[in-house]
Amino acid sequence: MTDTSGHPACWPVESLLQQCEVKRTRGSGPGGQHRNKVETAIVITHQPTGITGKASERRSQAANYDQAVNRLRINLALGFRSPDNPASANRGRELWNSRVRSGKINISTQHEDFPAMLAVALDALENRDFDASQAAADLDCSTSQLVKLLKKQRAGLELVNRRRREQGLPVYR
Repeated sequence: MTDTSGHPACWPVESLLQQCEVKRTRGSGPGGQHRNKVETAIVITHQPTGITGKASERRSQAANYDQAVNRLRINLALGFRSPDNPASANRGRELWNSRVRSGKINISTQHEDFPAMLAVALDALENRDFDASQAAADLDCSTSQLVKLLKKQRAGLELVNRRRREQGLPVYR
């Protein structure tokens, strides 16, 4: 049985990929004589949402696959919001709690848990109408720590700032 409760970016990779279509294609663009000879580019599409992750910059299909999975999870974190349902948010919340110590968020953008942490943060912000101080209080961290996490993924900060502008709120720098 696969665990697909909560945000898809928080699911184990195996569970997420069961809902995805994986396409192997040839890379495009410059690259010399070795480009376009083998299908090393990867496009992974999450079927329920249509959100994709793509990678073609490496000559290794395995490296591109790993990068495409990571990009899919980041894109899901940015583009899909989970309903405000405590029962479905447990996995993300447990992960969040494991990464927050004394109000500080400890995670690198390169860590496999980063997309899930970003998803939890964005869901909390959405649930609080993008008021970072209220969302931070819900997440047991400081507002500055929450904004610092968003700054690690520029598209996440841009998303929050766009929504704050729509509501007439000041943006985060």
